Amino acid sequence: MFKIILNVIFIFIFLSCSSLQAEPSSLVQLLEQVKQERSTEKKELAEREARFKEARDKQEQLLSNAKNKLQSLEQDSERLKQLYEQNERLINAQQSTLKEKMGALGELDGIVKQIAGDLDSIIDNSFVSAQKTERDEILDTLSSSKELPALQELEDLWLLAMDEMVESGKVVKFKGTIVTAAGNEIEQTITRVGVFNAVSAGRYLRNLPETGKLIEPGRQPSPSFQKAAMELENTNSGFVAFPVDPTRGAMLALLVQLPDLKNRIEQGGIVGYIILFLGIVGLLISLERLIMLTITSRKVAKQLKDNNAGNNPLGRIMKVYIKNREVDTETLGLKFDEAILKEIPPIKRGLSTIVLLASVTPLLGLLGTVTGIIETFQSITLYGTGDPRVMSGGISQALVTTVLGLVVAIPLLLLHSFLLSRSNSLIQILDEKSTAFVAMFAERNKK
Repeated sequence: MFKIILNVIFIFIFLSCSSLQAEPSSLVQLLEQVKQERSTEKKELAEREARFKEARDKQEQLLSNAKNKLQSLEQDSERLKQLYEQNERLINAQQSTLKEKMGALGELDGIVKQIAGDLDSIIDNSFVSAQKTERDEILDTLSSSKELPALQELEDLWLLAMDEMVESGKVVKFKGTIVTAAGNEIEQTITRVGVFNAVSAGRYLRNLPETGKLIEPGRQPSPSFQKAAMELENTNSGFVAFPVDPTRGAMLALLVQLPDLKNRIEQGGIVGYIILFLGIVGLLISLERLIMLTITSRKVAKQLKDNNAGNNPLGRIMKVYIKNREVDTETLGLKFDEAILKEIPPIKRGLSTIVLLASVTPLLGLLGTVTGIIETFQSITLYGTGDPRVMSGGISQALVTTVLGLVVAIPLLLLHSFLLSRSNSLIQILDEKSTAFVAMFAERNKK
């Protein structure tokens, strides 16, 4: 069977190679050709087998080397594991010893870090830092360090705390950079009052902890406080009255938020503006009446010294006497009454309007109070009473309109009383003179 298969292979090889070689001319040549090809094939198979054995030997050698290396590494791993466990036990023992010996020092380190953190917050918010910059580096080092503080660092911390205490009792002038309300940085003289206030050019300054710079708020306190700041800056010695902010800027921030006169008037709303308008009208009428009554009083006073009839109420009364000398006493008295009645309206003109405005403005103030209370209750209905600022608008209107009404009404009432007194004085002079003229006329007729 093997021989048959071998012959078939030879025939296949012969047929496949027949296209490359010349066809044998005889059976002898064919046999020689087959033998030659068989010999060549055996040689190739032997070479291939040799290469396979060589490759197998190499793989076996590599496998052996890998196994040896693995064994060596496993031995090293076991040795390192034992060494690691030994070192870990040694480290744990050393750490236990370290904790026992550093108990008090660790407690001291925590206290130092806490003091450094608290002092750092104080230094960042202090006006002294604007004068002495970068003085809190030791605090940053102590706060962030994981090591125990050195003796020099503890001394620096103590000196920094003492310096802050000493500077809190000084009033110092120094050159510094401030940020204006417009956002520009300028350098000018700054006056520092301890750690409480800082002013420059009559304006109060606030400290920015994030940047360490002094900033000028957009709104300043009332002019009286600014005047005190100017006096402090212009004084080199002695005592000066100056407001001190113990909260280091918090009270100043609240103080500048206090509404001024303009804001108070705006809180009154439209009712407040109506009251002010009526008050201005009443003041203008009062001023006009005061001027006219003053001029008339001077003319009448002059007329009393001069018997010539002039262009004034008393002069016109005298003209009535001059024109009616031929009538009887009763008719002359009626003529005087008529003339006085004509003079009274110009003298008392506008006084009723003034008293009317003085009466209306408190009522308008009451109206504003009622509307403000209504607005307050509406806010309570919508938003509740959790936030007092929700109700502040209505309460402000209620109170401000009442104040405005009283502020306008009281001066108008006083002016009305004064003007009424002046006008009654003039009318009384006219009555007295007219009565005197009638008596003079009656005596003359008796003669």
